[in-house]
Amino acid sequence: MDSDYVFKILLIGDSGVGKSSLMLNFTDECFTETYISTIGVDFKIRTLEVDGKTVRLQIWDTAGQERFKTITTAYYRNANGILIIYDITDKDSFKNVSKWLEDIDHYSNEKVYKVLVGNKADLHPKRAVDYAEAKNFADTHNISLMETSAKTSNNVEQLFATLASDLKHASENGHIKDDTPTITINAGSSHKKQGCFCS
Repeated sequence: MDSDYVFKILLIGDSGVGKSSLMLNFTDECFTETYISTIGVDFKIRTLEVDGKTVRLQIWDTAGQERFKTITTAYYRNANGILIIYDITDKDSFKNVSKWLEDIDHYSNEKVYKVLVGNKADLHPKRAVDYAEAKNFADTHNISLMETSAKTSNNVEQLFATLASDLKHASENGHIKDDTPTITINAGSSHKKQGCFCS
């Protein structure tokens, strides 16, 4: 069945912040404690209904390590939305958000939608990044902020549903085009996650 809208969503951020876990929680309702680093890119699809229309999200999970940068930056170009993810218990991952935003400015189109995502909110007692600090940073860069937990599913569905709705309305208003080309799965290197057992 054809979708009314197709949007490409890119997940970026330091290695270990939970990009893969967020994607798998949203697409497969799945979470694993086992950490396996993404090699290159991984890819999932989920279709949502927004205002009576079908919106297909092509979700691309990128490797956070510097050595994969040549591979991963190639995927920025046609992205409609980018989630910049940091770990609320890892101050360095938040500090590096500025670097990820520079990559977006360099490799993406200027109309790409950006959302700052503070993941691992379930580890609140170990918080190293204050919400107010992150909110101030997001406001300064004119992007929205949401804290999530891939482990408890807190705000995960809301994150992607809100992004899908925003992109749909932007497309209707002519601010973006949902002209994402058909993408072959083997474009670039990908690595399947193991150990994600869903009930």
